[in-house]
Amino acid sequence: MTNTTTPAVFAEPVRKVPGRWIAAFAVGWLGVWMAQLAPIQKLLPDQVQTQLNTTDWVQNVMAFGVISGISGVCAIIAYPLTGALSDRTTSRFGRRRPWIAAGAVVFAISLVLLGFQTTLVGMGVFWSLALTGFCILTAALTATISDQVPVDQRGYVSGWISAPQAIGIILGVALVTYVFTGALIGYTAMAVLLLVLVLPFLFLPDAVLPRELRERMTMRGVIEGLWISPREHPDFGWTLLSRVLVNFGNAFGTSLLLYFLEFGLRDPNADDDLLILILVYMVFVIIASLVLGRLSDRLGRRKAFVFASSAVQGIAALLLAFVPQLSVAIVAAGLLGIGYGCFLSVDQALATQVLPDAENRGKDLGIMNIALAVPQAVAPLFGALIVAALGGFAGLFVLSAVFAFAGALAVARVKAVR
Repeated sequence: MTNTTTPAVFAEPVRKVPGRWIAAFAVGWLGVWMAQLAPIQKLLPDQVQTQLNTTDWVQNVMAFGVISGISGVCAIIAYPLTGALSDRTTSRFGRRRPWIAAGAVVFAISLVLLGFQTTLVGMGVFWSLALTGFCILTAALTATISDQVPVDQRGYVSGWISAPQAIGIILGVALVTYVFTGALIGYTAMAVLLLVLVLPFLFLPDAVLPRELRERMTMRGVIEGLWISPREHPDFGWTLLSRVLVNFGNAFGTSLLLYFLEFGLRDPNADDDLLILILVYMVFVIIASLVLGRLSDRLGRRKAFVFASSAVQGIAALLLAFVPQLSVAIVAAGLLGIGYGCFLSVDQALATQVLPDAENRGKDLGIMNIALAVPQAVAPLFGALIVAALGGFAGLFVLSAVFAFAGALAVARVKAVR
């Protein structure tokens, strides 16, 4: 850009977003998380198990992990690409709203079609399409934080991404377990709720990019834009690395908890006790994300919160590894909730403060979001392989702790943000 002043559409926001904006943002994320997490936690594993018709949990998890892993590859492509497209969108409806709407529609239609599938290939294809819609939607939705939320409000607003995630997992699973039973009905219900809950956010203002300010987009430019040099932008690199490590640590610690209860602790009430663990985890995620996110805003500090939250998750994983008891697992669930809730809100705020330039916020945050989606997608497969290779869950939880502690060390290297 040759302008000596920053165009308004790229300027850092200074006016706080009102409560109605935050409410619509939170409700939209609730729909997003229910539509993603209910399939991951309940609908898709049940579909896979029905198709395989085996009680061998390793086979079931590995088949689910392959499907989930393939969808993770789609996320690697979809997140930065659609983020870059939204950065350059000159629609009169704004830069982000068209992509939020398009992503929600793709996500919803793919979920409904997924409900009709009776083969592993069909499940893989339509879950990959569903996750692509998820990426289109959330890449644009996340970018609205950098576009519209001032720095001293971002920790709190980002908490309204993670708090709905905690609510969404329990609410979504409960709905498809007790109310909308059956694959087709369950997927369709999640699709409808997604569209209904995202809709209010589409009525909020979104800045329009003037055509004369649109950066020309080429395939070569897109491919080159996927690489952000850690030498030139070290804070972005360290933040991204920290995200990858901590999210792998969290995914290793949580994705196989049901199997840990069933086969690691020989718990005869594994399903009921898993619900207890999820509820404990959910409560602490909500409290930590909202309270600590706001505290981070008030203190003007991010790194200390991200460092501590990562370390707390590591401690929780070590408890699971070395004290395999249900009572300890409940304590660990609380610690994981505190750690991950704080991490999700404050690290999201930190990520918006280390972006290389304002014109490519959507694309750069899309790259950051890969670190959220891919670990969750591939962790079940890798986790099952680790448990099978080591003959137990202790090694998996130790690895979870190592990743979490490494993520804490990585974020400590960020210099531009306190």
